[in-house]
Amino acid sequence: MRLTDMARQRFETTDHPYGESVGCLINEFARLPGIGRKSAERLAHHVLSCSGEEALGLADAIRQVKESIRYCTLCFNLTEDELCSICRDTRRNQQVVCVVEQPRDIVSLEAAGVFEGVYHVLGGALAPLSGVGPEQLRIEPLLRRVRSEGVTEVVMATNPTLEGDGTALFLSNLLDELPVSVTRLARGIASGSVLEFANREMLADAMRGRQTF
Repeated sequence: MRLTDMARQRFETTDHPYGESVGCLINEFARLPGIGRKSAERLAHHVLSCSGEEALGLADAIRQVKESIRYCTLCFNLTEDELCSICRDTRRNQQVVCVVEQPRDIVSLEAAGVFEGVYHVLGGALAPLSGVGPEQLRIEPLLRRVRSEGVTEVVMATNPTLEGDGTALFLSNLLDELPVSVTRLARGIASGSVLEFANREMLADAMRGRQTF
């Protein structure tokens, strides 16, 4: 066995001086994005040191969100109801649909506070080398919305990356045959970045300065 394989095996083992359950907890924390082994150990020690009520409250919150959160049947945002709060809001302009890759992008755009339309979550971006094609994205539901709900503008808010731009171009070609205006966010967002990490002012400028695709 190579040294790297042995190190990986030690990293993934559940053995721990405090017992197997602590090792399992550390391994589960280490699976979280952005959490390394040391951070996972600190989180595990926090759980061990906090009160039982606090620890079980965390476990209950995780269980509840997994059991109650679903996708909005219209836009595929995350929600506890059939429709998300944005789709239910009668004050929103239902004829302007902003297309994003993930639900967290909606949170970022809403924080800018300038968009009054509704959203459509694709569930990712086209990435042929990773096996993500049009069939893996929620493209057909978007086309159905445009055809049947009187949508007048589709705002392309995919991430300004190679995959995001390719997805926007692909969608614009499909929408070109329909009576709808296709716009995109202005390049107030740096190329290669993601919406999740853009600040409010940057997103507000990008939304206000959106351009015809």
